[in-house]
Amino acid sequence: MLLDVLAGFIQELREVGIPVSMVEAIDALEALGHTDLSDRQAFKAALGATLVKNARHYEAFETAFEVFFALDRSFPPAEEQVAGAGGAESGDGGRGHPGSGGGRGGGESDLDELLQALMMALVGNDRELMRSIARRAVDQLAGMERGRPVGGTYYLYRTLRQLSADDLVQRLMEGTPEDLSEFDSRLAQEEYEARLEQFREEVRAEIRRRLVADRGREAVAKTLRKPLIEDLDLMHATRVELRQIEQAVHPLTRKLAARLAQRRKRFRHGRLDFRKTVRRSLSTGGVPMNPQFRSPRPSRPEVFLLCDISGSMATFARFTLQFVYAMSSQFSKLRSFVFVDALDETTRYFDEARDFEEALARVTAEAKVVWLDGHSDYGNSLEMFWDRYGDQLTPRSAVIITGDARNNYRPPKAELLGKIAAEVRAVYWLNPEPTGYWNTGDSVMRSYADYCTNVYEVRNLRQLEQFIEDMVIPTFRPAPRHRTAVD
Repeated sequence: MLLDVLAGFIQELREVGIPVSMVEAIDALEALGHTDLSDRQAFKAALGATLVKNARHYEAFETAFEVFFALDRSFPPAEEQVAGAGGAESGDGGRGHPGSGGGRGGGESDLDELLQALMMALVGNDRELMRSIARRAVDQLAGMERGRPVGGTYYLYRTLRQLSADDLVQRLMEGTPEDLSEFDSRLAQEEYEARLEQFREEVRAEIRRRLVADRGREAVAKTLRKPLIEDLDLMHATRVELRQIEQAVHPLTRKLAARLAQRRKRFRHGRLDFRKTVRRSLSTGGVPMNPQFRSPRPSRPEVFLLCDISGSMATFARFTLQFVYAMSSQFSKLRSFVFVDALDETTRYFDEARDFEEALARVTAEAKVVWLDGHSDYGNSLEMFWDRYGDQLTPRSAVIITGDARNNYRPPKAELLGKIAAEVRAVYWLNPEPTGYWNTGDSVMRSYADYCTNVYEVRNLRQLEQFIEDMVIPTFRPAPRHRTAVD
Protein backbone atom coordinates (compact mmCIF):
# COMPACT_ATOMS: atom_id res chain seq x y z
CA MET A 1 0.00 0.00 0.00
CA LEU A 2 2.75 2.43 0.97
CA LEU A 3 4.70 1.59 -2.18
CA ASP A 4 1.66 2.35 -4.36
CA VAL A 5 1.11 5.71 -2.63
CA LEU A 6 4.81 6.55 -2.85
CA ALA A 7 4.88 5.70 -6.57
CA GLY A 8 1.87 7.96 -7.17
CA PHE A 9 3.53 10.71 -5.12
CA ILE A 10 6.75 10.55 -7.16
CA GLN A 11 4.75 10.60 -10.39
CA GLU A 12 2.92 13.71 -9.16
CA LEU A 13 6.24 15.44 -8.45
CA ARG A 14 7.28 14.70 -12.02
CA GLU A 15 3.96 16.01 -13.35
CA VAL A 16 4.52 19.27 -11.48
CA GLY A 17 7.96 19.62 -13.03
CA ILE A 18 10.23 18.50 -10.19
CA PRO A 19 12.93 16.25 -11.71
CA VAL A 20 12.99 12.92 -9.85
CA SER A 21 15.16 10.16 -11.29
CA MET A 22 14.82 6.46 -10.69
CA VAL A 23 17.98 6.51 -8.56
CA GLU A 24 16.51 9.24 -6.36
CA ALA A 25 13.30 7.24 -5.96
CA ILE A 26 15.38 4.26 -4.80
CA ASP A 27 17.27 6.55 -2.40
CA ALA A 28 13.95 7.70 -0.95
CA LEU A 29 12.91 4.10 -0.29
CA GLU A 30 16.27 3.39 1.30
CA ALA A 31 15.93 6.48 3.54
CA LEU A 32 12.45 5.42 4.65
CA GLY A 33 13.94 2.09 5.78
CA HIS A 34 15.86 4.06 8.43
CA THR A 35 12.95 6.35 9.37
CA ASP A 36 10.24 6.00 12.00
CA LEU A 37 7.15 6.01 9.76
CA SER A 38 4.94 6.96 12.69
CA ASP A 39 6.83 10.27 12.91
CA ARG A 40 5.19 12.29 10.13
CA GLN A 41 7.76 15.12 10.20
CA ALA A 42 10.67 12.67 9.98
CA PHE A 43 8.87 10.86 7.14
CA LYS A 44 8.41 14.15 5.27
CA ALA A 45 12.02 15.22 5.89
CA ALA A 46 13.35 11.93 4.53
CA LEU A 47 11.37 12.29 1.31
CA GLY A 48 12.27 15.98 0.95
CA ALA A 49 15.99 15.32 1.43
CA THR A 50 16.09 12.62 -1.24
CA LEU A 51 13.62 13.90 -3.83
CA VAL A 52 13.98 17.70 -3.83
CA LYS A 53 17.18 19.29 -5.11
CA ASN A 54 16.10 22.92 -5.42
CA ALA A 55 14.70 25.10 -2.63
CA ARG A 56 12.28 26.71 -5.10
CA HIS A 57 10.61 23.33 -5.59
CA TYR A 58 9.94 22.64 -1.92
CA GLU A 59 6.58 24.39 -1.82
CA ALA A 60 5.28 22.18 -4.63
CA PHE A 61 6.71 19.16 -2.80
CA GLU A 62 4.85 20.13 0.38
CA THR A 63 1.54 20.51 -1.47
CA ALA A 64 1.89 17.06 -3.05
CA PHE A 65 2.98 15.54 0.28
CA GLU A 66 -0.04 16.91 2.14
CA VAL A 67 -2.33 15.39 -0.50
CA PHE A 68 -0.76 11.95 -0.84
CA PHE A 69 -0.01 11.51 2.84
CA ALA A 70 -3.01 13.30 4.34
CA LEU A 71 -3.89 12.01 7.78
CA ASP A 72 -6.90 9.71 7.51
CA ARG A 73 -8.44 10.41 10.89
CA SER A 74 -11.93 10.51 12.26
CA PHE A 75 -13.04 13.01 14.89
CA PRO A 76 -11.36 12.06 18.18
CA PRO A 77 -12.67 12.63 21.67
CA ALA A 78 -10.69 15.87 21.61
CA GLU A 79 -13.79 17.41 20.10
CA GLU A 80 -15.15 17.45 23.59
CA GLN A 81 -12.50 20.09 24.28
CA VAL A 82 -14.39 22.40 21.95
CA ALA A 83 -17.59 21.85 23.81
CA GLY A 84 -15.81 22.35 27.11
CA ALA A 85 -14.07 25.53 25.99
CA GLY A 86 -16.96 27.16 24.18
CA GLY A 87 -19.99 25.30 25.48
CA ALA A 88 -20.75 23.84 22.05
CA GLU A 89 -22.46 20.49 21.93
CA SER A 90 -21.07 17.86 19.64
CA GLY A 91 -23.20 17.20 16.57
CA ASP A 92 -24.43 13.86 15.34
CA GLY A 93 -23.30 11.46 12.66
CA GLY A 94 -21.42 12.09 9.49
CA ARG A 95 -18.56 14.02 11.06
CA GLY A 96 -15.18 13.28 9.63
CA HIS A 97 -16.60 12.20 6.27
CA PRO A 98 -16.49 14.13 3.01
CA GLY A 99 -20.22 13.94 2.64
CA SER A 100 -20.90 15.96 5.78
CA GLY A 101 -23.27 18.77 4.97
CA GLY A 102 -22.70 22.34 6.13
CA GLY A 103 -24.91 24.53 8.22
CA ARG A 104 -26.14 21.77 10.51
CA GLY A 105 -26.47 22.18 14.24
CA GLY A 106 -27.93 24.91 16.37
CA GLY A 107 -27.45 27.84 14.01
CA GLU A 108 -26.26 31.17 15.47
CA SER A 109 -25.76 29.84 18.98
CA ASP A 110 -23.44 27.04 17.74
CA LEU A 111 -21.49 29.53 15.64
CA ASP A 112 -21.07 31.90 18.59
CA GLU A 113 -19.87 29.06 20.78
CA LEU A 114 -17.46 27.93 18.07
CA LEU A 115 -16.08 31.47 17.79
CA GLN A 116 -15.71 31.71 21.57
CA ALA A 117 -13.78 28.43 21.62
CA LEU A 118 -11.59 29.61 18.73
CA MET A 119 -10.81 32.87 20.56
CA MET A 120 -9.74 30.90 23.62
CA ALA A 121 -7.58 28.59 21.53
CA LEU A 122 -5.86 31.56 19.85
CA VAL A 123 -5.26 33.35 23.15
CA GLY A 124 -3.80 30.20 24.71
CA ASN A 125 -2.01 29.11 21.52
CA ASP A 126 -3.54 25.65 21.97
CA ARG A 127 -2.72 23.78 18.76
CA GLU A 128 -4.72 20.66 19.65
CA LEU A 129 -7.79 22.73 20.38
CA MET A 130 -7.32 24.67 17.09
CA ARG A 131 -7.19 21.36 15.25
CA SER A 132 -10.40 20.16 16.88
CA ILE A 133 -12.15 23.47 16.15
CA ALA A 134 -10.98 23.32 12.52
CA ARG A 135 -12.57 19.89 12.11
CA ARG A 136 -15.77 21.08 13.74
CA ALA A 137 -15.84 24.28 11.63
CA VAL A 138 -15.41 22.38 8.37
CA ASP A 139 -18.11 19.95 9.42
CA GLN A 140 -20.63 22.68 10.22
CA LEU A 141 -19.72 25.55 7.88
CA ALA A 142 -17.99 24.28 4.71
CA GLY A 143 -21.03 22.55 3.20
CA MET A 144 -19.00 19.76 1.63
CA GLU A 145 -20.91 17.18 -0.40
CA ARG A 146 -19.74 13.93 -1.93
CA GLY A 147 -18.82 14.12 -5.60
CA ARG A 148 -19.36 17.86 -5.83
CA PRO A 149 -16.81 19.31 -8.32
CA VAL A 150 -15.76 22.25 -6.14
CA GLY A 151 -12.17 23.13 -5.26
CA GLY A 152 -10.86 23.35 -1.74
CA THR A 153 -10.41 27.12 -2.00
CA TYR A 154 -14.18 27.59 -2.10
CA TYR A 155 -14.70 25.50 1.04
CA LEU A 156 -11.90 27.36 2.81
CA TYR A 157 -13.40 30.73 1.92
CA ARG A 158 -16.87 29.63 3.01
CA THR A 159 -15.63 28.36 6.38
CA LEU A 160 -13.44 31.35 7.25
CA ARG A 161 -16.02 33.88 6.07
CA GLN A 162 -18.63 32.55 8.48
CA LEU A 163 -16.05 32.61 11.28
CA SER A 164 -15.25 36.27 10.42
CA ALA A 165 -11.58 35.31 10.41
CA ASP A 166 -10.48 38.69 9.07
CA ASP A 167 -11.83 40.41 12.20
CA LEU A 168 -10.48 37.98 14.77
CA VAL A 169 -7.12 39.69 15.27
CA GLN A 170 -8.80 43.01 15.98
CA ARG A 171 -11.13 41.36 18.50
CA LEU A 172 -8.18 39.67 20.16
CA MET A 173 -6.30 42.98 20.39
CA GLU A 174 -9.27 44.54 22.16
CA GLY A 175 -8.63 42.12 25.00
CA THR A 176 -4.99 43.16 25.50
CA PRO A 177 -4.05 45.60 28.33
CA GLU A 178 -4.51 49.23 27.38
CA ASP A 179 -1.16 50.28 28.87
CA LEU A 180 0.89 48.28 26.35
CA SER A 181 3.57 50.25 24.53
CA GLU A 182 3.31 50.65 20.77
CA PHE A 183 6.13 48.14 20.33
CA ASP A 184 4.53 45.53 22.61
CA SER A 185 1.18 46.07 20.93
CA ARG A 186 2.74 45.45 17.54
CA LEU A 187 4.40 42.27 18.79
CA ALA A 188 1.10 41.03 20.20
CA GLN A 189 -0.68 41.72 16.91
CA GLU A 190 1.94 39.85 14.88
CA GLU A 191 1.74 36.91 17.29
CA TYR A 192 -2.05 36.71 16.95
CA GLU A 193 -1.76 36.94 13.16
CA ALA A 194 0.70 34.03 13.19
CA ARG A 195 -1.62 31.93 15.35
CA LEU A 196 -4.58 32.72 13.10
CA GLU A 197 -2.54 31.58 10.09
CA GLN A 198 -1.88 28.32 11.94
CA PHE A 199 -5.61 27.88 12.33
CA ARG A 200 -6.18 28.61 8.63
CA GLU A 201 -3.66 25.91 7.81
CA GLU A 202 -5.51 23.45 10.04
CA VAL A 203 -8.72 24.24 8.15
CA ARG A 204 -6.93 23.76 4.80
CA ALA A 205 -5.55 20.42 5.97
CA GLU A 206 -8.97 19.20 7.11
CA ILE A 207 -10.64 20.21 3.84
CA ARG A 208 -7.84 18.58 1.87
CA ARG A 209 -8.17 15.36 3.87
CA ARG A 210 -11.88 15.13 3.16
CA LEU A 211 -11.41 15.87 -0.53
CA VAL A 212 -8.82 13.10 -0.78
CA ALA A 213 -11.17 10.66 0.96
CA ASP A 214 -13.91 11.60 -1.50
CA ARG A 215 -12.13 11.98 -4.85
CA GLY A 216 -8.80 10.20 -4.47
CA ARG A 217 -5.26 11.46 -4.20
CA GLU A 218 -4.51 11.87 -7.89
CA ALA A 219 -7.63 13.95 -8.63
CA VAL A 220 -7.05 16.30 -5.69
CA ALA A 221 -3.36 16.66 -6.47
CA LYS A 222 -4.22 17.65 -10.04
CA THR A 223 -6.66 20.28 -8.74
CA LEU A 224 -4.10 21.79 -6.34
CA ARG A 225 -1.17 21.56 -8.76
CA LYS A 226 0.63 24.84 -9.37
CA PRO A 227 3.44 25.48 -11.85
CA LEU A 228 6.98 25.91 -10.55
CA ILE A 229 8.42 29.40 -10.50
CA GLU A 230 10.46 28.79 -13.64
CA ASP A 231 7.29 27.58 -15.42
CA LEU A 232 5.07 30.56 -14.51
CA ASP A 233 3.71 32.44 -17.52
CA LEU A 234 5.52 35.79 -17.55
CA MET A 235 2.63 37.48 -19.36
CA HIS A 236 -0.06 36.46 -16.88
CA ALA A 237 1.75 36.15 -13.54
CA THR A 238 0.31 37.88 -10.49
CA ARG A 239 2.25 40.55 -8.61
CA VAL A 240 3.33 38.04 -5.97
CA GLU A 241 4.44 35.58 -8.64
CA LEU A 242 6.39 38.30 -10.46
CA ARG A 243 8.35 39.01 -7.27
CA GLN A 244 9.10 35.31 -6.93
CA ILE A 245 10.28 35.18 -10.54
CA GLU A 246 12.58 38.17 -9.97
CA GLN A 247 14.13 36.43 -6.98
CA ALA A 248 14.72 33.33 -9.09
CA VAL A 249 16.44 35.08 -12.01
CA HIS A 250 19.94 35.41 -10.56
CA PRO A 251 20.19 31.85 -9.16
CA LEU A 252 19.03 30.55 -12.54
CA THR A 253 21.63 32.60 -14.41
CA ARG A 254 24.42 31.47 -12.08
CA LYS A 255 23.45 27.86 -12.65
CA LEU A 256 23.29 28.38 -16.40
CA ALA A 257 26.65 30.18 -16.50
CA ALA A 258 28.27 27.32 -14.60
CA ARG A 259 26.76 24.76 -16.97
CA LEU A 260 27.92 26.70 -20.03
CA ALA A 261 31.44 26.95 -18.61
CA GLN A 262 31.47 23.19 -18.05
CA ARG A 263 30.33 22.50 -21.59
CA ARG A 264 33.03 24.76 -22.97
CA LYS A 265 35.63 22.42 -21.52
CA ARG A 266 34.24 19.66 -23.73
CA PHE A 267 35.18 21.66 -26.81
CA ARG A 268 38.88 21.89 -25.98
CA HIS A 269 39.81 19.96 -29.13
CA GLY A 270 39.68 21.94 -32.34
CA ARG A 271 39.73 20.54 -35.86
CA LEU A 272 42.08 17.71 -36.78
CA ASP A 273 45.59 18.96 -37.66
CA PHE A 274 46.50 16.54 -40.46
CA ARG A 275 50.17 17.61 -40.81
CA LYS A 276 50.98 17.22 -37.12
CA THR A 277 49.12 13.92 -36.98
CA VAL A 278 51.16 12.51 -39.89
CA ARG A 279 54.42 13.80 -38.39
CA ARG A 280 53.64 12.17 -35.03
CA SER A 281 52.68 8.91 -36.77
CA LEU A 282 56.28 8.46 -38.03
CA SER A 283 57.29 7.27 -34.58
CA THR A 284 54.63 4.55 -34.68
CA GLY A 285 55.34 3.21 -38.16
CA GLY A 286 52.88 5.51 -39.91
CA VAL A 287 49.95 4.49 -37.72
CA PRO A 288 48.16 7.64 -36.40
CA MET A 289 48.00 6.45 -32.81
CA ASN A 290 48.01 10.00 -31.42
CA PRO A 291 45.78 12.37 -33.45
CA GLN A 292 46.69 16.05 -33.17
CA PHE A 293 44.15 18.86 -33.13
CA ARG A 294 44.36 22.56 -33.75
CA SER A 295 43.79 24.82 -30.77
CA PRO A 296 40.20 26.05 -30.84
CA ARG A 297 39.55 29.77 -30.85
CA PRO A 298 36.10 30.07 -29.34
CA SER A 299 34.49 33.46 -29.63
CA ARG A 300 31.72 35.01 -27.62
CA PRO A 301 28.96 36.62 -29.64
CA GLU A 302 28.24 40.32 -29.81
CA VAL A 303 24.57 40.64 -28.91
CA PHE A 304 22.12 43.29 -30.07
CA LEU A 305 18.97 42.93 -27.98
CA LEU A 306 15.79 44.63 -29.31
CA CYS A 307 12.85 44.61 -26.88
CA ASP A 308 9.26 45.63 -27.53
CA ILE A 309 8.22 47.53 -24.37
CA SER A 310 4.68 48.43 -25.40
CA GLY A 311 1.97 47.88 -22.81
CA SER A 312 1.33 44.22 -23.57
CA MET A 313 5.05 43.38 -23.73
CA ALA A 314 6.37 45.46 -20.80
CA THR A 315 6.53 42.61 -18.27
CA PHE A 316 8.14 40.20 -20.71
CA ALA A 317 10.70 42.81 -21.80
CA ARG A 318 11.63 43.48 -18.19
CA PHE A 319 12.53 39.86 -17.49
CA THR A 320 14.26 39.40 -20.84
CA LEU A 321 16.49 42.40 -20.15
CA GLN A 322 17.15 41.26 -16.60
CA PHE A 323 17.99 37.69 -17.59
CA VAL A 324 20.19 38.58 -20.55
CA TYR A 325 22.07 41.23 -18.58
CA ALA A 326 22.67 38.75 -15.79
CA MET A 327 24.21 36.52 -18.48
CA SER A 328 26.29 39.36 -19.99
CA SER A 329 29.54 37.62 -18.98
CA GLN A 330 28.79 35.07 -21.71
CA PHE A 331 28.88 37.76 -24.43
CA SER A 332 31.81 39.86 -25.62
CA LYS A 333 29.56 42.88 -26.07
CA LEU A 334 25.93 43.47 -25.19
CA ARG A 335 23.92 46.37 -26.57
CA SER A 336 20.27 46.85 -25.75
CA PHE A 337 17.52 48.69 -27.60
CA VAL A 338 13.86 49.24 -26.73
CA PHE A 339 11.03 50.22 -29.01
CA VAL A 340 7.30 50.79 -29.34
CA ASP A 341 6.75 52.58 -32.64
CA ALA A 342 10.25 54.13 -32.47
CA LEU A 343 13.56 52.69 -31.31
CA ASP A 344 16.20 53.98 -28.90
CA GLU A 345 19.46 52.50 -27.57
CA THR A 346 19.53 51.96 -23.79
CA THR A 347 22.98 50.40 -23.31
CA ARG A 348 24.28 53.52 -21.53
CA TYR A 349 21.56 53.34 -18.89
CA PHE A 350 22.69 49.88 -17.82
CA ASP A 351 26.38 50.83 -17.96
CA GLU A 352 25.89 53.89 -15.74
CA ALA A 353 23.31 52.56 -13.27
CA ARG A 354 24.20 51.03 -9.91
CA ASP A 355 21.69 48.22 -10.29
CA PHE A 356 19.14 46.83 -12.69
CA GLU A 357 16.17 48.62 -11.10
CA GLU A 358 17.81 52.02 -11.49
CA ALA A 359 18.64 51.28 -15.12
CA LEU A 360 15.10 50.13 -15.81
CA ALA A 361 13.71 53.32 -14.25
CA ARG A 362 15.88 55.39 -16.58
CA VAL A 363 14.75 53.35 -19.57
CA THR A 364 11.12 53.99 -18.68
CA ALA A 365 11.63 57.71 -18.10
CA GLU A 366 14.19 58.67 -20.75
CA ALA A 367 14.02 56.26 -23.69
CA LYS A 368 12.49 57.84 -26.80
CA VAL A 369 10.29 55.02 -28.04
CA VAL A 370 7.11 56.83 -29.15
CA TRP A 371 7.03 58.36 -32.61
CA LEU A 372 3.39 58.52 -33.67
CA ASP A 373 0.69 57.07 -31.41
CA GLY A 374 2.48 54.73 -28.98
CA HIS A 375 1.25 51.50 -30.57
CA SER A 376 3.71 48.82 -31.65
CA ASP A 377 5.24 49.38 -35.09
CA TYR A 378 7.89 46.74 -35.77
CA GLY A 379 8.43 47.91 -39.33
CA ASN A 380 9.36 51.48 -38.37
CA SER A 381 11.50 50.27 -35.45
CA LEU A 382 13.45 47.88 -37.70
CA GLU A 383 13.95 50.68 -40.22
CA MET A 384 15.38 52.96 -37.53
CA PHE A 385 17.69 50.20 -36.30
CA TRP A 386 18.98 49.47 -39.80
CA ASP A 387 19.53 53.13 -40.69
CA ARG A 388 21.34 53.98 -37.44
CA TYR A 389 23.22 50.80 -36.55
CA GLY A 390 23.27 48.62 -39.68
CA ASP A 391 26.90 49.52 -40.44
CA GLN A 392 27.92 48.32 -36.94
CA LEU A 393 26.71 44.76 -37.46
CA THR A 394 29.39 42.10 -38.05
CA PRO A 395 29.49 38.34 -38.75
CA ARG A 396 30.15 37.87 -35.02
CA SER A 397 26.91 39.65 -34.10
CA ALA A 398 23.74 37.97 -32.91
CA VAL A 399 20.48 39.93 -32.98
CA ILE A 400 17.74 39.00 -30.50
CA ILE A 401 14.27 40.48 -30.97
CA THR A 402 11.62 40.03 -28.28
CA GLY A 403 7.96 40.69 -28.91
CA ASP A 404 4.68 39.23 -30.12
CA ALA A 405 5.04 40.62 -33.70
CA ARG A 406 1.61 42.24 -33.46
CA ASN A 407 2.08 45.21 -35.76
CA ASN A 408 -1.34 46.86 -35.53
CA TYR A 409 -1.92 46.21 -39.26
CA ARG A 410 1.02 48.42 -40.25
CA PRO A 411 3.59 47.49 -42.92
CA PRO A 412 5.93 44.88 -41.39
CA LYS A 413 8.88 45.82 -43.64
CA ALA A 414 10.24 42.30 -43.24
CA GLU A 415 12.83 42.90 -45.97
CA LEU A 416 14.71 45.07 -43.47
CA LEU A 417 15.07 42.08 -41.17
CA GLY A 418 16.43 40.24 -44.20
CA LYS A 419 19.14 42.90 -44.61
CA ILE A 420 20.01 42.62 -40.93
CA ALA A 421 20.18 38.82 -41.17
CA ALA A 422 22.56 39.03 -44.11
CA GLU A 423 25.08 40.99 -42.03
CA VAL A 424 25.07 38.97 -38.80
CA ARG A 425 25.78 35.47 -37.63
CA ALA A 426 22.25 34.78 -36.37
CA VAL A 427 18.87 36.41 -35.76
CA TYR A 428 16.68 35.00 -32.97
CA TRP A 429 13.09 35.96 -32.24
CA LEU A 430 11.56 35.36 -28.81
CA ASN A 431 7.76 35.41 -28.82
CA PRO A 432 5.91 35.22 -25.47
CA GLU A 433 2.64 34.15 -27.06
CA PRO A 434 1.64 30.50 -27.55
CA THR A 435 2.48 29.34 -31.06
CA GLY A 436 -1.21 28.80 -31.74
CA TYR A 437 -1.74 32.57 -31.55
CA TRP A 438 0.99 33.42 -34.06
CA ASN A 439 -0.21 34.77 -37.41
CA THR A 440 -3.68 35.49 -36.04
CA GLY A 441 -5.22 38.94 -36.03
CA ASP A 442 -2.51 41.58 -36.49
CA SER A 443 0.38 39.16 -35.87
CA VAL A 444 2.95 39.12 -38.72
CA MET A 445 5.20 36.46 -37.22
CA ARG A 446 5.33 34.48 -40.49
CA SER A 447 6.76 37.46 -42.39
CA TYR A 448 9.65 37.81 -39.93
CA ALA A 449 10.29 34.10 -39.28
CA ASP A 450 11.57 33.53 -42.82
CA TYR A 451 14.60 35.71 -42.03
CA CYS A 452 15.31 34.35 -38.54
CA THR A 453 17.87 31.69 -37.67
CA ASN A 454 15.32 30.41 -35.21
CA VAL A 455 12.06 31.49 -33.60
CA TYR A 456 11.32 30.53 -29.99
CA GLU A 457 8.18 30.48 -27.92
CA VAL A 458 9.42 31.93 -24.63
CA ARG A 459 6.69 32.21 -22.04
CA ASN A 460 8.61 31.44 -18.86
CA LEU A 461 12.07 31.43 -17.31
CA ARG A 462 12.72 27.79 -18.18
CA GLN A 463 12.24 28.49 -21.89
CA LEU A 464 14.32 31.69 -21.63
CA GLU A 465 17.11 29.72 -19.97
CA GLN A 466 16.97 27.09 -22.71
CA PHE A 467 17.20 29.76 -25.40
CA ILE A 468 20.34 31.32 -23.87
CA GLU A 469 21.93 27.89 -23.66
CA ASP A 470 21.09 27.11 -27.29
CA MET A 471 22.43 30.48 -28.41
CA VAL A 472 25.76 30.48 -26.55
CA ILE A 473 26.91 26.89 -27.11
CA PRO A 474 26.86 27.01 -30.96
CA THR A 475 29.40 29.88 -30.88
CA PHE A 476 32.07 27.22 -30.38
CA ARG A 477 30.84 25.17 -33.31
CA PRO A 478 29.29 27.36 -36.04
CA ALA A 479 25.58 26.59 -36.31
CA PRO A 480 24.06 26.15 -39.76
CA ARG A 481 21.82 28.92 -40.97
CA HIS A 482 18.27 27.81 -41.54
CA ARG A 483 14.82 29.20 -41.84
CA THR A 484 11.98 28.46 -39.47
CA ALA A 485 8.56 27.96 -41.00
CA VAL A 486 5.75 29.23 -38.82
CA ASP A 487 2.37 27.76 -39.68
